[in-house]
Amino acid sequence: MPLFNVYPLYDVTPVSGKGVYVYDEKGTEYLDLYGGHAVISIGHAHPKYVEAVTSQVSKLGFYSNAIQNPLQKELADKIEVLSGCKDYELFLCNSGAEANENALKLASFKTGKSRVLAFSNGFHGRTSAAVAATDNKNIIAPINAQQAVTILPLNDIEGVKKELEKGDVCAVIVEFIQGVGGLDEGSAEFFEAVDALCKVNNTMFIADEVQSGYGRSGKFFAFQHYNVTPNIISIAKGMGNGFPIGGILIHPDIEAKFGMLGTTFGGNHLACAAGLSVLNVIEEQKLIDNVNTMSEYFIKIAETIPQIKKIKGRGLMLGLEFDFEVGDLRKKLIYNHHIFTGGAANKKLLRILPPLTVKKEHITMFFEALIETLTEVETTVA
Repeated sequence: MPLFNVYPLYDVTPVSGKGVYVYDEKGTEYLDLYGGHAVISIGHAHPKYVEAVTSQVSKLGFYSNAIQNPLQKELADKIEVLSGCKDYELFLCNSGAEANENALKLASFKTGKSRVLAFSNGFHGRTSAAVAATDNKNIIAPINAQQAVTILPLNDIEGVKKELEKGDVCAVIVEFIQGVGGLDEGSAEFFEAVDALCKVNNTMFIADEVQSGYGRSGKFFAFQHYNVTPNIISIAKGMGNGFPIGGILIHPDIEAKFGMLGTTFGGNHLACAAGLSVLNVIEEQKLIDNVNTMSEYFIKIAETIPQIKKIKGRGLMLGLEFDFEVGDLRKKLIYNHHIFTGGAANKKLLRILPPLTVKKEHITMFFEALIETLTEVETTVA
């Protein structure tokens, strides 16, 4: 049976990984500066992660949410300590799209309203309401387009005010650093004004931290760079270091009721073990400190390269913008230098999303390869 052909694939077949490297079936080593869409947070096959998952699966990998699972409470408590998000409650699911879907559903339950405000170039997932709030008509089917969503430009505070005052908006959902869209950010004044407007218009403010959370921005959550208090925070990618897990943190002003949300696989024993090991490693290895140190080193070098027109993002959620499309550049980095990087909706942007364990030597290796490749491109054009 053929696979449904929806992914354009590079001709690389990773079969194993260790730290910031993956290896193909021939043993070729690749430097992974993309982490499978920012999923690999503590490095491939981290020994503490492997130990935790192996130990848990040998005992009990799964049972339903109809029974007690102390690992869920342990995970919730650990998130509270490391994130500093006191008094929030945790609902666990399996992915970022599910997290945002449940966030939007909760917002609608809480407010009794149904319209959503989202922003240009935002990406929130591929399921029903989440994809409707995503600024990409190519992935919104007619069944999704039934959702009531208004998309506004970032920093358009007057537009937000006008829409919220209509009284039918249940949620404003925002990536504080856009991922797929190309690492654009709103201003501090904009985010803080949106938060204030939501609070006076009975609208839930949702922080989509699916990609930017878990230390990637240099703080545990990207919204913590600003003076805002989201009603709901969605998390996923780096949460399980490759094991499917997602969730939402829910402010205590939203009251839980039996049956309100539900999931078969969300918060299973194996997922919780994976999630706990990630948090333990982030804490023990002081990885958020490493994010900030490596980010500073990366940006310092990037600023010396004239072909780079703009450096975008924060922490280890970074983008390098050029005055040409980077598709061929990415291919040369993969095939000639064995380095994985990422693209974005902005075709001129190279995305860098390495494991949070990345070191200076890896960043140096990347820039050496980048400079060599840029020189080759310029020579070819000339």
